[in-house]
Amino acid sequence: MTEPLSVLIVEDEPLIAMMLEDFVDALGHNVAGSADTVATALDHIGGTPFDVAILDVHLRGGEPSWAVADALADRGIAFVIATGGMIEPPPERHAAAPTLPKPFTMDRVESALQAACLA
Repeated sequence: MTEPLSVLIVEDEPLIAMMLEDFVDALGHNVAGSADTVATALDHIGGTPFDVAILDVHLRGGEPSWAVADALADRGIAFVIATGGMIEPPPERHAAAPTLPKPFTMDRVESALQAACLA
């Protein structure tokens, strides 16, 4: 990737979201916004332009984020599935999306963003 990306972060744990923001910034990209619920993420998708999203699978209260993944896919926006250990596989529609396993490292974030943008 030669151009900086604009990245939406969808993560409900504030410290993890801040760490991802720091990693994105350190990698030379821009944080387009951060969301901690499905509703907030959908608002960002409808109004904030960005290139790629990092999408936590389970948000507050165990709320699955597949509706966000659907909205991203419908708009042709690349995304990475971030997870601490999915128990169930993602819906078939999103099975090919790159995953970012926890614990996150800068190298893993960089690789996942690259994979998402090449998919």
